[in-house]
Amino acid sequence: MKKQRFLSIFLAAAVLVGLLCPAALAAPEEDSFEALTVSAKAALLVDGDTGQVLLDQNSHKELYPASITKCMTTLLVLQAVDKGQLTLDQTITASQSAIDMLTADSSTAGIKVGEQLTVEQLLYCVMIQSANEACYILAETVSGSVDAFVEDMNEEAARLGCENTHFVNPCGLQDADHYTSAWDIYLIIKEAMKYSTFMTLANTTKYTLPATNLSEQRVFHTTNYLLDGWRATGYIYPYAKGIKTGHTSDAGYCLVSYAEKGERSLISVVLGAQAVTTDGKTDYQSFSETKRMFEWGFNSFKRTTILDHADLVSQMPVTLSRKTNYVSVHPKEDVEVLLPSNLTAEDLTQTVKLDAESVEAPVTTGQKLGTVTVTDSSGTVYATADLVAANEVPVSQILLVLHKIQVLFANPLVKILAVVILVLIILAVISHLRRRPKRYRGGQSYRTRHRNRSYHGRRR
Repeated sequence: MKKQRFLSIFLAAAVLVGLLCPAALAAPEEDSFEALTVSAKAALLVDGDTGQVLLDQNSHKELYPASITKCMTTLLVLQAVDKGQLTLDQTITASQSAIDMLTADSSTAGIKVGEQLTVEQLLYCVMIQSANEACYILAETVSGSVDAFVEDMNEEAARLGCENTHFVNPCGLQDADHYTSAWDIYLIIKEAMKYSTFMTLANTTKYTLPATNLSEQRVFHTTNYLLDGWRATGYIYPYAKGIKTGHTSDAGYCLVSYAEKGERSLISVVLGAQAVTTDGKTDYQSFSETKRMFEWGFNSFKRTTILDHADLVSQMPVTLSRKTNYVSVHPKEDVEVLLPSNLTAEDLTQTVKLDAESVEAPVTTGQKLGTVTVTDSSGTVYATADLVAANEVPVSQILLVLHKIQVLFANPLVKILAVVILVLIILAVISHLRRRPKRYRGGQSYRTRHRNRSYHGRRR
């Protein structure tokens, strides 16, 4: 009895544990994927290697960029250096007109009229201290005037494909007609990152400006809290490599950043974030949300080959060949993308679109014959690739000649010409028949018949 009572209690306890802790007894779930919503007016996250967009939140919306504008200013200066119009060690003297453009709320490096700095020193003032007067000085140096430089900024934006951007100053000072979008900023940054000097500037946390002819040595700390905790703590992200901050009361808190982790890299843009104070502690969400985007981007996606060039995905009929009546097609090259962690290549759909119903021989290996598009169940396109012939198909000369004849006589003009020639032939035959002498009985003409008749004279 005691054994039965103990067994009953044990079984009851086991059932109770199973009811209270189902998760502990259940098999572990597979990796799940959660979409991310960013606390900002616009956000964009792009894979730095492939350009694949991982997150797009109002990326084409026109918004104020604040000091992120300075990335375009730096780009134009570096382009001028690359063209040989000026050098990084070239000394520039601060003009009265440049200093006079400063407003009371401008961020500044304290540069004075007549102070001499090199182009490189001014660029550090722009990217690290976010100094507006350094932008004006460089603008005058590159284009002759600030207005001319702004025109150059807009021309370069158009050249890069920016469709929602218009600049009115080189520093991002608030103006209703000064705007851009997260996507356009990405295009500008992608171009600027081609210059190693740009990334050196963007990833610098502390810069010491040597003493000049008018000022003592100055030390500047980056405004990017992801890189350095000198201005604020709790935001450092060890994989971040820059790039630029921006803030005005109208623009909110803005940040464009770059991060490398292992073999992967990400570019992020956040516009219109807020500073939220809770229990006396302020959260600058341009930084905290960017960190969250980076972690999500690195942890929620995996590199997957979704198209293999060795896979034969379709067949295309071939004409004018006696060897075969079809050719196999396959992707031109391997395609690797970042897939959400809950998807595999087998979960995707391949849609094949051939360029025509058939192809005429000869067909060469690698000849483009169509495209294949890879999508998931929601219709998200992950890749579109060319489809090419897997092998060559020779042409039959006899079939080719017959085909050319067929094509020739399929031409309406040729048909009309053939009819005209046929009519002319018929008319010529009729005309020839009409010109021939008439024949009498037995096939002889009247003249021949009378010439052959002998004359016997008159009967008496």
